Amino acid sequence: MDDPYAPARDALAGGGLGGGADDGDAGDAAASDPAILAARLDDNDPLSAFADRYRVPDGVLYMDGNSLGPASDAALASLDRVVDEWRDLLISGWTDADPPWFSVGERLGDALAPLVGADPSEVVVGNSITVNVHTLVGTFLDELLAGNGPERAGFERADGTWDPAVDPAVLVNELDFPSDHYAVRAQLRQRGLDPDETLRVVESRDGRTIDPRDVEGALATHDDVGIVFMPTALYRSGQLFDVSRIAQAAHEAGAYAGFDAAHSAGAVPHEFREAGVDFAVWCTYKYLNAGPGSIGALFVAERHHGLTPALAGWWGHEKATQFEMNTEYTPADSAGAWQIGTPPLLSAAPLEGSVELLREAGIERLRAKSLALTDFLIALVDDRLPEVGVGTPRDHAARGGHVALEHPDAERLSAALTDRGVVVDFRPPNVVRVCPAAPYTSFADVLEVVDGIGAILDSGAHEEYATGGGGVT
Repeated sequence: MDDPYAPARDALAGGGLGGGADDGDAGDAAASDPAILAARLDDNDPLSAFADRYRVPDGVLYMDGNSLGPASDAALASLDRVVDEWRDLLISGWTDADPPWFSVGERLGDALAPLVGADPSEVVVGNSITVNVHTLVGTFLDELLAGNGPERAGFERADGTWDPAVDPAVLVNELDFPSDHYAVRAQLRQRGLDPDETLRVVESRDGRTIDPRDVEGALATHDDVGIVFMPTALYRSGQLFDVSRIAQAAHEAGAYAGFDAAHSAGAVPHEFREAGVDFAVWCTYKYLNAGPGSIGALFVAERHHGLTPALAGWWGHEKATQFEMNTEYTPADSAGAWQIGTPPLLSAAPLEGSVELLREAGIERLRAKSLALTDFLIALVDDRLPEVGVGTPRDHAARGGHVALEHPDAERLSAALTDRGVVVDFRPPNVVRVCPAAPYTSFADVLEVVDGIGAILDSGAHEEYATGGGGVT
């Protein structure tokens, strides 16, 4: 068949589990037996072989890849190589390792750039995601306070001017990951701006999603918004934002457009350059599978290269004169300027192997499988778990890589699943996030997860667990 994942899409679109089959009796059987449909999808999956290149413990169904991706053979190999270089080369590893450590931020930025639709000079790896929020939001606040607004061809308001007498506001939304708000508030305070007055928050209509019309409405209401900072995907519900629409609305309102891509980078293809995004940040430990606390990444549009970062450090200095140790800072004329300190090589090394594995699979193919896996998951929940709701948009264009399953006892259900080898995570008040990540998850895995949820709920096994325990999820 032309589309190996069509049966999953058709099942969710109303054809029933196994709907859309075109092979006679086999299609009839699949329609009545999800196990047959899962096997058929797995047999036709062009990415199925990639699962053997990831390390998931035996007996574990790992559905928490939107929090921490598993190790791959390629990531472990690149980490081992750098450890060996450290042992054998010592300080000369910065210049004599293969490839040299000195260029790690730019080199890995080059590798990530195609995944987000950017030129290589616009992406660099460095710092952590929250540090990158601080330095980029701070940088563009400084530009606004200096009277410099965004410049974007075709938008009358994005003319490069800003009234320095107007305190710039930052537009966010109430469903953001909290760390983003902490960082934005801190950057406002450091410039003498009251975040209670200059942080504009778009409210959700349903507690799950943000309507883009409300972003546009907030921009129409508040003419002091100088930065729009939104996620590409919401961490709780998995709603995927229309980056191009939001960036356009920001520029039409005379504001910079920034994004936090932590919950989409590596799972969803982006076109930041084409969409007119001014800046973006993301981590590499989720869908990019580079390990716990792995290095952050950022995008800065070429038109902004040459700005002085709000958090300047020696690793963002122009490379040609970096080791002259001048006391005056000269920023690199690329996204590399937003690097701050010496890159943590052991934190960056796994990304080299993991990103090459994703590029081999192809981001478009990964996205197609991700949508099919979540189609299948939602269709199974609809069919088999009437007491469980789906809080993630069903429209492909508005869905990221995970599904938010809603249940009043979500916390206890999550704990019961984890004890049975199904690793998910809980988000208050009622969400179990299930992430069937495309590189290593099969359709049979998804069916097993849903059957496991059903068995727990039918038996009441989750009722044995306490609530309010907190902990890492």
